[in-house]
Amino acid sequence: MSSLVRLTNQTLVRSLVNHSLRSARLISSSQKNRDAATIEIPKKAAAPSSAATTAATGKNWISYGFDRKDETNDRSALNSSFFFTVTLCLVLGSAYWAYVPDPQLQDWSQREAYLELRRREAAGLEPISKDFVDPAQIVLPSDEELGNTEIVI
Repeated sequence: MSSLVRLTNQTLVRSLVNHSLRSARLISSSQKNRDAATIEIPKKAAAPSSAATTAATGKNWISYGFDRKDETNDRSALNSSFFFTVTLCLVLGSAYWAYVPDPQLQDWSQREAYLELRRREAAGLEPISKDFVDPAQIVLPSDEELGNTEIVI
């Protein structure tokens, strides 16, 4: 998603720089208002301002922050970013996470344990045999090797 937004960020950065330069207020150093030079432009030759064009078209467009000059680019960047974040990441990501197989096989091992308990109960055996490991295979240290070591059972 960031790569898609990066494509529109180039125009966004340019528009932010141009906007900050246009909105910079310059301080006049003249003593009187009459000292300032003015140029009169006839109304027919003047280009319509952006406020006049929006008033003429009847649109009241506020940018979503992706593109400050073009409404269609702004709207398409907004829609694509919401599509990728909400639909693909949240909806499909949570569906994948919910239905992904058990990586540590906890469910399988629990089912196998219940089946083994049922089999041992049906056969009349103890749930866990005290001779699970053959005692002949276990090598224990002698009392001399243990010394004063505390044995915790």
